Amino acid sequence: MLSVQPYPNCLSASRQLLVVVAEHWESSGGRLQRFARDGVDGDWLPVGNPVAVSLGRSGLAWGVGLHPHCCGVGSEKREGDGRAPAGMFAISALFGAAGAESDLVRTAKLPYLPATADHKCVDDPASAYYNRIVDQAAVAQPDWASCENMLRSDQRYFVGAVVAHNAAPPVAGCGSCIFLHVWAAPGMPTAGCTAMSLADMTEIAGWLDGAAAPLLVQLPQAEYERRRADWGLPVFAP
Repeated sequence: MLSVQPYPNCLSASRQLLVVVAEHWESSGGRLQRFARDGVDGDWLPVGNPVAVSLGRSGLAWGVGLHPHCCGVGSEKREGDGRAPAGMFAISALFGAAGAESDLVRTAKLPYLPATADHKCVDDPASAYYNRIVDQAAVAQPDWASCENMLRSDQRYFVGAVVAHNAAPPVAGCGSCIFLHVWAAPGMPTAGCTAMSLADMTEIAGWLDGAAAPLLVQLPQAEYERRRADWGLPVFAP
């Protein structure tokens, strides 16, 4: 059984919530709605309109996050399965190509990593740096056989957010390098991340606030409804 942070207190401190709902487990797309509340005892209220997102090419599978271990419905995420993680996850940082002088970086309310050619996200389960973003110039003996470039020639990582999936500590083979980022094209699925338009990703990155303990909840529609009351989630029927 996978080890996860125990529920029920994982939502209690949050005042910002991103909800992504897909039609079913095999869906490669869905809708994202932002929610916020004034205090931890307040009601969740929608922020803006729902936006389209792309998900993993193989749909969704249970990830390792803040939710309790779930079994019986849906598979568990594995490295390279092409599935986006389902469940509840902290959003821990921002990253992108913009430098310190940009408006986004100057006003960001989460830690921001200005990506360089040396920044890699390690997706090799055999590496001691698995599921970590590292500056390879600062690693004396890189031990990974594969990784993702955090500075890309396309726009997909122009701006993004780190989803704390399988993060503390990483379990080898349970999935790595999960981000919110810019899609390659509308409707084009990802390898396991959640992607959207550049305009939507930029707006969300500017809205996220570390002081509000932002969370991502990502589930198929039926699973969202099944867990909504127990998890204290808002109504969202895209």
